Amino acid sequence: MKLFSTIIVSSCLATQAFGVSPVVSKTKGLSKPALVTHKSPLRQKNTADVSPLFRDPTITRGGAIPGLEAYSDALDKKPITMKALTSLVGWFLGDLLAQLFIAGGPVDYKRLATLSFFGFIYHGPSGHYFYNWLDKQIPGTDAVPVFSKVAIDQLFWCPIFMSVFFTYLGLVNGDSLSTIGSKIKNDLLTACQGSWKVWPIVHLINFKFVSNKWRIPYINAVQIAFNMFLSLLGSKTS
Repeated sequence: MKLFSTIIVSSCLATQAFGVSPVVSKTKGLSKPALVTHKSPLRQKNTADVSPLFRDPTITRGGAIPGLEAYSDALDKKPITMKALTSLVGWFLGDLLAQLFIAGGPVDYKRLATLSFFGFIYHGPSGHYFYNWLDKQIPGTDAVPVFSKVAIDQLFWCPIFMSVFFTYLGLVNGDSLSTIGSKIKNDLLTACQGSWKVWPIVHLINFKFVSNKWRIPYINAVQIAFNMFLSLLGSKTS
């Protein structure tokens, strides 16, 4: 009996410590403690109420990242426009950072606008169509399709993209076709070699883990740094 009483008392103390209080049953015979739960002091506050990482989705779209859901919806409804705008921002930031922190300023606003517009008019839309075509032709995320996509991207798409890039810059600057041709001849290999040092690894992750919808946003996130290299190379005289 003493042992039984000791067990009952110990149980009551333990449940009180964890926010649970015993309620004694009123039935005849031996009283048995019925447990009624109360919130422990350690659990009085909901994490979602105090942490900025948890947002009310009815107030902030996208949860922890404000606007992400709205951006995702826009990618579904207007993919070309949104990818074009995303590339505009990526190229704008890439060239702005290059001018401020590598070239040392001051900011050449014409060059900044020229490269930003290239991101909008060509990089985003062309990337949309190219990666849609590539995913359709080579579906899957196993080793063979992933490495095949990386090879096609770097050996075929990269030289085409760089040639268009240098041609665009030359036309904007009013260069002759011979000058543009010389620029491509002199700098195309350098541009491709710079790409081959960065993008194969980036695209291994891209084609393995990133869905088609998010390829251009993912590429632009990485390309901000690479665009610093391209903006400097593009502004170099022939």
